[in-house]
Amino acid sequence: MAEQTESPQFSVQLTLVEGYKFLVDFGDMGQLFSDEPEPLGLGEGPNPARLLAASVANCLAASLVFAIRKFKEDPGTVSATVKGALERQEGRWRIGKLDVVLKLGNSSDSMPHLERALAQFENFCVVTQSVRQGIAVDVQVLDAAGNSLQ
Repeated sequence: MAEQTESPQFSVQLTLVEGYKFLVDFGDMGQLFSDEPEPLGLGEGPNPARLLAASVANCLAASLVFAIRKFKEDPGTVSATVKGALERQEGRWRIGKLDVVLKLGNSSDSMPHLERALAQFENFCVVTQSVRQGIAVDVQVLDAAGNSLQ
């Protein structure tokens, strides 16, 4: 989902701490450390591939919540799991695919407009639609009982 600002720009500052560990500063939103896994780094934080995967899943989950709430319905506690697959492309490791599973916390029966929300929620996700220009992103939505809704 797009940030609600007059100027659609944002900034994140990164500073190398040691090895491959960076301090990622989101300004007023806080900080976190990123690091490459061993043997390159020490694995003292998520690596960029995991941050990308988390961004895609988070944006999709927020977009699903937004689409359902547009109809004044309650999705309950929405959760997301994302799995990434690395593949060699022209001899280099690349993220080839992300599989995202979103699970609703409430029963699909309690959301009469759920089908309409499911038909449009992915279009609200700025991150996923941007990433899809170079990486396949598959999305599955489950109801509270674990049944696939798509």
